[in-house]
Amino acid sequence: MILPDFLLSRGAMLLAAAGCVLAMPAMAKSSPGFDGPLTVHLRSDSITLRMAKAPQLYLAGTIDAAAVEQVRQLLQSGKVPPGTDIYLDSSAGDAAAGMALGKLFRAARFSTHLGTWRTGSWRTAGPPARPATCLDACAYAWLGGLYRWSPSGTDRIGLHENLLPNRDAAAPGAPSPADLRDYITAMDVRPEQVDQVSGLVVNGIAWWNTEKLLPAQVANNGRLPLAASYQKTPGDAPTLVLSQTVRGHESQVTLQCAPGEVTLGARYTVGSERAPNLAARAMYAYFEIGGQAWQPRLGKRPQADGDALVLERRMPFAQLENILHAGSLAAWIEITGSPVRLGFWLAPSSAEKLTQPFFADCQALQPGYVPPKAPAEQAKPSFWKRITGKLRHQ
Repeated sequence: MILPDFLLSRGAMLLAAAGCVLAMPAMAKSSPGFDGPLTVHLRSDSITLRMAKAPQLYLAGTIDAAAVEQVRQLLQSGKVPPGTDIYLDSSAGDAAAGMALGKLFRAARFSTHLGTWRTGSWRTAGPPARPATCLDACAYAWLGGLYRWSPSGTDRIGLHENLLPNRDAAAPGAPSPADLRDYITAMDVRPEQVDQVSGLVVNGIAWWNTEKLLPAQVANNGRLPLAASYQKTPGDAPTLVLSQTVRGHESQVTLQCAPGEVTLGARYTVGSERAPNLAARAMYAYFEIGGQAWQPRLGKRPQADGDALVLERRMPFAQLENILHAGSLAAWIEITGSPVRLGFWLAPSSAEKLTQPFFADCQALQPGYVPPKAPAEQAKPSFWKRITGKLRHQ
């Protein structure tokens, strides 16, 4: 079975949802309710940390000023480290508190999910978790996650119509639409993207279409926006660097242009301890362009370089346009004895503003290149035409 890296991360977190529990001093004794006082549950046992790579904090109940202060004190205690996965379940509260909570999440680089607490351990499963609801203040808090995961199953998220950011007037006691829009923008989401995912209004609530959250980039499922860097230096080969950060781990693709060919390099971060071991066990590596493998069993095996596995291939210049327009460019490594390939993917097409200049400069290096002609200057009229033209206008 072959799974991309972001699905593996998601799957690990789901498996870890049945891990052991570390009870917080402020944890409520009763079952959490999504409209009562805020309740807190933390899961940070060794199995959860090994499989999910981060503690899991479950918050359920009313999001108000007291809830924000409760979470603030929890952060100051050091019991919830940066990068924790936050699971939200709340249908009550005020939007200002939701934004304040979201700012705390972003400062701590938390990942936000929807989810409800379930009892039991990895050995003895408890009752199934009920669906989570994230409404109004909760939705604004969810936007604060550095990594925001789309709701799954019957979990749902949305805003009352009077708290949508595109309104002209504020709801009574709520932040102004301008404040809502400023907060959304500060969380690296555009207000119009929130409009794109807001579905039909039912009983005054615009439930978000969970299938649109990822395409509209309201959710990122663990992936930060693609970063691109291209600067043309006289005398140097044009080089474009594409960087993708997935749950804190950055991977890179480098494209370096030369006459007749392009060198495509990949750097996949795996950790300094794993890199040498994986390099020794690697059978082969390859690039995949738009879902199609490029010479999957040819070329050198990947090498260890610090905390990463690196591989490099040379391709004809004719391939460059397909690479830059691809919605998916992947680097994969097959490991001996493992049913799952390792690697990452990114979308060059999302960095078109920087890939276009790189392509133009690379094209200019190719043998036989003929630069496009400038628009021909309009021929000056003869003396006789100038005279007759004046006579016609008299």
